[in-house]
Amino acid sequence: MTPARRALTGALACAFVATSALPSRAQGLPVIRDAEIEQLLRDYTQPILRVAGLSKQNIRVVIINDRAFNAFVMDGRRIFVNAGALMDAKVPNEIIGVLAHETGHIAGGHLSRLRQQLAQAQTQSIIAMLLGIGAMVAASQSGRNVGNPTAAILGPQEAIRRSLLSYQRSQEEQADRAGAKFLAETQQSPKGMYDTFKRLADQILFAAHGVDPYTQSHPMPSERVSALATLAKTSPYWDKKDPVDLQLRHDMIRAKLSGFLDRRDTVARKYPMTDNSLPARYARAIATYRHSDLRAAVSQIDGLIQAMPNNPYLYELKGQALLEGAKAAEAIEPLRRAVRLAPNPALIQVMLAQALIATNDKRVADEAIAMLRSALAREPEIPEGHAQLAMAYGKKGDLAQADLAAAQAAFTRADYKTARSIATRAKTRFPVGSPGWVKADDIASFKPPGGVRN
Repeated sequence: MTPARRALTGALACAFVATSALPSRAQGLPVIRDAEIEQLLRDYTQPILRVAGLSKQNIRVVIINDRAFNAFVMDGRRIFVNAGALMDAKVPNEIIGVLAHETGHIAGGHLSRLRQQLAQAQTQSIIAMLLGIGAMVAASQSGRNVGNPTAAILGPQEAIRRSLLSYQRSQEEQADRAGAKFLAETQQSPKGMYDTFKRLADQILFAAHGVDPYTQSHPMPSERVSALATLAKTSPYWDKKDPVDLQLRHDMIRAKLSGFLDRRDTVARKYPMTDNSLPARYARAIATYRHSDLRAAVSQIDGLIQAMPNNPYLYELKGQALLEGAKAAEAIEPLRRAVRLAPNPALIQVMLAQALIATNDKRVADEAIAMLRSALAREPEIPEGHAQLAMAYGKKGDLAQADLAAAQAAFTRADYKTARSIATRAKTRFPVGSPGWVKADDIASFKPPGGVRN
């Protein structure tokens, strides 16, 4: 994990939104779903996961709507990367290096081992506290001077804490070495990983001055950079550059994030009208549509499509702009084109189904249902997909399936109270023991982890 990482623990229940680059919250974490960005990150990680022996583990990269340069892992199935890291990284290799490091944590089983260390530390802490209290009581009964009672209790606990932090520093060093190894095995440069950690080290160097290195969970900046330099600069691929087409895709997603997340004046400063590059035009087109100038935005997007006619995400953007501009019927054709061109179109399929449903034409309800079921078969944790499915069934008058889909939408948003309520109603609409009844019963009887009922 990067030095700037915040301490995050616990499981993350995914709750996603299918609209490009718009954040949704998953247990307090604002998650961004976007087909284009996710495909690029998938292409970044697949070679690394393959050499790490993790290609069959279905590990995903999840984007967090946070402007800090940060990445972390919280379980063995997901790597979390902040939007700020994607926006700040000027070349793909920088992000690839960070992803390689985080993959090192997963491949090394660091999370499960850390949990064991935490459990052991907790047990040791309790024992140390009891022993300290016992020593105080024994000394008091014998009439001896107990000295500093607080030190008798906290002294052993401080030693345990330092031991645990030492273990965490060791894990970070191991992840650095593993990341460099994965990059070498995929014939990629480790320079991006080195440059990234060096930049972060420079930023915290002043803050780290005079800090006790044994109270840090990460290696001290100078130590880490020195160790990385030894690892990285001996690689035969140190000077290898990213492919030109990959650099363009990287620049496009940075522009996309800026267009969606930055203020319009910020976009104008980053991508002035004098910049006629494709990424600059992309950012300006997004900012234009976000600020309600639909006609100008569509014209700009059409210009981008003319320059890149096989880019599915430009058609997706056009469809999204038209759909959100209350022109659902006009959004359908570009979204159909996007679905045909995209390698992983589940999120775009949800948007296309939304456009079909928004036309209020009952004749397309079956098409929307089939499309949503296809998308949800690939990615079942898209709340908007289930919500749109509920609307489509509602238009057909199938209230049982509509309630079941609405319950599933609430469930994937972790709104368990609403999910149980709707699922209980759905059970009354299905024959007892039927597949729909069983699914509804599963939701109605679900108890969240920890026994918390909301």
